[in-house]
Amino acid sequence: MGTPLNTHTADRALRADAQRNRQRVVEAARAVFSERGLEVPLEEIADRAGVGIATLYRRFPTREELVAAVFEVKFLEYATTAEEALRSPDPWTGFCTYVERICAMQAADRGFADVITMVLPTSETAKQLWERGYQGTVEVIRRAQEAGVLRADFVPEDIVLILMANAGVVQVTRDAAPHAWRRLTAYVLEACRADNSGPLPAAPTPAQTEQAMIDYAATKGLHSASRAED
Repeated sequence: MGTPLNTHTADRALRADAQRNRQRVVEAARAVFSERGLEVPLEEIADRAGVGIATLYRRFPTREELVAAVFEVKFLEYATTAEEALRSPDPWTGFCTYVERICAMQAADRGFADVITMVLPTSETAKQLWERGYQGTVEVIRRAQEAGVLRADFVPEDIVLILMANAGVVQVTRDAAPHAWRRLTAYVLEACRADNSGPLPAAPTPAQTEQAMIDYAATKGLHSASRAED
């Protein structure tokens, strides 16, 4: 009768150990991606987590799965940022605060600066949070336009363009002028006001924007997929 109990206890210990290892890997990856971006060798992440590379691959067979697990927390913040913007009494303040906060998240985390402008296979949780954040973004835009404060030709794809531009500024100026992204963001927001209604070149289509996000992921060595296939 003692053997089944001992086996059960051993199994529980193994599961608990596996969960601890997984958490150590995620925490190490979160720190490394934030400091150095998404291209860090996985061996370095395993070293920081204090596990072997084989253990890392057992928990996360692909880099994409690790990235998805790491950024679930950031996708939640992305979603709640849009929802908080919708609660602002002033639609223009809500829109500006939303853009500023997402750009600030990019400035604080090199990995997030990239991943928010990519299309990647994700966990179901990350997928749901991304969709929640996107729908919130659409509502932030619609609300500001209906109030007559955001230019009528602004489209959701313009948010992606802003974040792509901000990611580039953050990367280039991070050490020499870490505040530079704030000036870019302020310029962009001024251009978004409804009274700046001069004609603009055509926005990229949703399909073109998605393809650009897929292509950018590929430059980082990350396998991608269309949203429809997620």
